[in-house]
Amino acid sequence: MLPNTLVTNEVKNAAGVELEFSRIQSVGRTTEFKYLLENPGFPLRLKISHQEAGSGTSRRRRSVVRFDQTSIGGLDNTKTITHSCYIVADIPVGNVSTYGIAKDVLAYLLSFCASLGASTTILYDGTGNGAVSLVNGDL
Repeated sequence: MLPNTLVTNEVKNAAGVELEFSRIQSVGRTTEFKYLLENPGFPLRLKISHQEAGSGTSRRRRSVVRFDQTSIGGLDNTKTITHSCYIVADIPVGNVSTYGIAKDVLAYLLSFCASLGASTTILYDGTGNGAVSLVNGDL
């Protein structure tokens, strides 16, 4: 289980600076954290949820880790906008004996988004190959 506060480098911004979050609610298999220094009118939230469907060897779990940040619009500053980014894991939990493959595909995704080719440095600034594709709409 995650701690109620995320304050030791669990979350960093694009510059690699730590952001601190505190759990504000947990209902069923969903929990939500708020950024400790957020402006109430411009929330920055981390949401984690799990949902299972099916039964027996057909049972699957869909898990989501999601960040939503609200800000003032860049062109129309009379409106707020929300940016969202999330990872979805769809795991056939009813027909696996370990989470080895799930961990592998997650590693593929994270490394593709946070690195460049042979680099061993984690890129938080959105310049990794996959991150550039996501942010800029590149293929």
